[in-house]
Amino acid sequence: MSMMDKLKERINTLRLEAESSQDKADEALGRVKSLEQDLLSKEQEITSLSHRNTLLEEQVEKLEKQLADAKAAAEDGAAHGSANETLTRKIQTLEEELEEADKNLRETTEKLRQTDVKAEQYERKVSSLETERDSWEKKYEELADKYAEAKSELEEINKQLESL
Repeated sequence: MSMMDKLKERINTLRLEAESSQDKADEALGRVKSLEQDLLSKEQEITSLSHRNTLLEEQVEKLEKQLADAKAAAEDGAAHGSANETLTRKIQTLEEELEEADKNLRETTEKLRQTDVKAEQYERKVSSLETERDSWEKKYEELADKYAEAKSELEEINKQLESL
């Protein structure tokens, strides 16, 4: 096998490696974009859950105030039997609503925590993929430089052979 054939074979090998590296870099870039979109979606979900959490906390405060008002009214109306029964039912209803709101608050807080953990995981994964992409781009640039160098050598050898 002549030196020219070896050089051509080496150039073809470098070209294939460069194309493979470019494909891998493009694939990594696609994964990064997908994960960034997922991260954005999770951040929006966190914002939504935080807002919902705030609303539920306000509702809990409102229900606690209503419960306190109802208890105070029940104590004031102890002399009135039927009014007392009505207030007792209202207190019971308010306590049930308070428990439900408290349960919703705990669930929302847990979902918020889980979403926050997932968002952190996605951020780490995006960072890792960006590093991998940068590595592939560096390899691609190195291979492109080697290819240009080999091509230059081949042209120089061709010139020498033509001058003979």
